[in-house]
Parts: sequence; C-alpha cells; structure tokens
Amino acid sequence: MLRFARNCQLQVLYLLLNQNQIMSFTDLFGSGEQSRNLGHFASIANMASINGEINAEEEKLLKRFAHKLDIEEDVYAEVLKNPGKYPINPPNDAERRLERIHDLFEMIFADNEIDDHERFLIEKYAIGLGYDVKTAQHLIKRSIEIYSGGLDLEDYRYLLNKK
Repeated sequence: MLRFARNCQLQVLYLLLNQNQIMSFTDLFGSGEQSRNLGHFASIANMASINGEINAEEEKLLKRFAHKLDIEEDVYAEVLKNPGKYPINPPNDAERRLERIHDLFEMIFADNEIDDHERFLIEKYAIGLGYDVKTAQHLIKRSIEIYSGGLDLEDYRYLLNKK
C-alpha cells in the first residue's frame, strides 16, 4: 500500500515538473478552510434559493458572504447553479459554528420571515455543524426569538447565551 501511495506521489510530481509548474501541497489538494468556506457558502445559497428566485437583498448578502468567505466569482456562479452539491464541512471550534448559524439567520431573515421548511433546514444544518439535536432545537428556537430584531453577531452571541 505504501509503495502504491509513493508511486502516485511520484507520478503527480513528474507530471507537474514536465509541465514546468511547481505547485504547493495546498494547491494540489486545497485547504480544509477553503472547503469549509465553500460548504458554508453553498448552505447559505441553498437557504437563499428556498423560496424560488433569489431577491435583490438576498443577492446582496450572498455577494457579501462570498467576499467574506473568499469565494471566487466563477465558483460563486457554480454554487448558485447547484448549492446542494457541496457538503457541510464544519469548523472545529464553537465560536466559528455559532458564526455560521448567524450567517444563515441573516440570509433567512433577508425577507423578514422564516417558514417551516427554512426552520427545518437550518436545524438540520446546525446538527451537521456538530450540535446535538436538543441543542440545535434550542439554538434555533432561541435564535428565531432573538434574530427577529436584526442583531449583529456580538449582540446575538450575548443574548443567545443569556439565561
């Protein structure tokens, strides 16, 4: 098995050298952070397209999130064609997971309402981020109560954790 892996590595290196290109390891395989950002952006795009066509406010938010998550224009267009194609790749820390939930709530509330299907999907997304079912349900319920006021991330975090 090790011999096979080594042969594959040598073949890739040979091909790259013959093309007069030197690539870094991250160029070959992409970073975990890029993958997480792409999956997160696709989840946001999926939420935006739930009600059919993406409205102007949703598109403005999508472009803002694409910029924030370093999503290139061609990737942006590809994700919008089929957001369900990209898997959730959750961040390792609780702070980043909470930020991802907040981003989704910004998109959901772009039209000032949340329907049952959106609630179901964001709950499913929260579980995909690593929250257990009970915590995800509480997080979503509390977030809906809080987020109706259009809070920024710091206020959102404070109110969510408040007993």
